[in-house]
Amino acid sequence: MTHAFDQALQLRTLRQDPQGGHYAGQTHAAWNNMVGPYGGILAAVPVHGVQQHPAFLGVPLSLTVNYAGPASPGAWDLHLRLARTNRSTQHWTFELSQPNADGGASVVLTGTLMSGLRRSTWGGSDMPMPDVPPPDALAPPADPVFMGWRARYELRRAGGGLPIAWAHADTELPCDAASLDQMWVRDAEARPLDFPALAATCDIFYPRVWQRRSAPTPAGTVSMTVYFHADAALLAAVGGGFVLAQARGQEYRGGFFDQTAQLWSQNGTMLATTHQLVYYKS
Repeated sequence: MTHAFDQALQLRTLRQDPQGGHYAGQTHAAWNNMVGPYGGILAAVPVHGVQQHPAFLGVPLSLTVNYAGPASPGAWDLHLRLARTNRSTQHWTFELSQPNADGGASVVLTGTLMSGLRRSTWGGSDMPMPDVPPPDALAPPADPVFMGWRARYELRRAGGGLPIAWAHADTELPCDAASLDQMWVRDAEARPLDFPALAATCDIFYPRVWQRRSAPTPAGTVSMTVYFHADAALLAAVGGGFVLAQARGQEYRGGFFDQTAQLWSQNGTMLATTHQLVYYKS
C-alpha cells in the first residue's frame, strides 16, 4: 500500500462480527485541507470499510455522509453496523470519531451506505456528458487558492471554474453558468478507480459560492450524498484514466447552499451523481 490514497484508508480491526465492526485508522498528511483532512478522503473511509466486511452484499449504490465536525490530525475510530439485508439490497450505518481532551469521543461524521445486486435491465441517460475538449488539449487550472490535497489529483479545466484573481463581486454570467465547473480529473499518481476513490472524487469541487461571488467565502460541506451508477466492470474500464467532473450550485439562502455534480468516464458513461449541502458565512 504505497499509494497515499490506500495509506489513508488503512484499517486495523478491533472488533468484527456478522452485524458490523469497530476499526481504527489514522489521518494522512497528504490529504490536508484548510481545516482537517479533505472531506472526500473521509467519505472514502466508510466505503472501504463496508466493502471489506465479510457480510457485504453487491456493490455500493448510495452513500450519505454527514460531516458533524472537523477531524484533527491523528487517530480515528470507525464503527460500522449492518442495519438490514434484503434480497437485493443491504443497508449500513457508520460513525467516525476521534478521542477528545476529556477522554471521550468526538463524532467527526455519521452516515449510511446502501449496497445491492445490479441486474440486467433496460438503461438510459437523461444527463449526457457535455461536449468539452479532451484532457490532453487543456491546461491545469490556475485557481487563486490551493489546498494540500489537490496535489493528489491531476486536473484539466474544461469550463467554468474559479477566476484567476478574486473580484469580490457576484458573477454576471447567466444562472446556468454562474457556478458551473467542468474539469477532467485523475490521480496524480496512477491508481485504478474503485468505489472509495469515486466517492472521494465526488468532493473534488471548491464550494460553488466561491465562484458565484468571486470571493474565498468561509464554507464547508455538512452533508454529501453520492449515487453510484457504475459497476466494477465500468470502473475497471476507466482504470487510472481521466474522469469528467461537472458541478454547479443551486440555491443559496440563510447560510446554507446546495450544489449538484456529475461524473462521467471519457467514453461518456455516467459513473456517479452527487449532491451536497454546504454551510457558508457572508
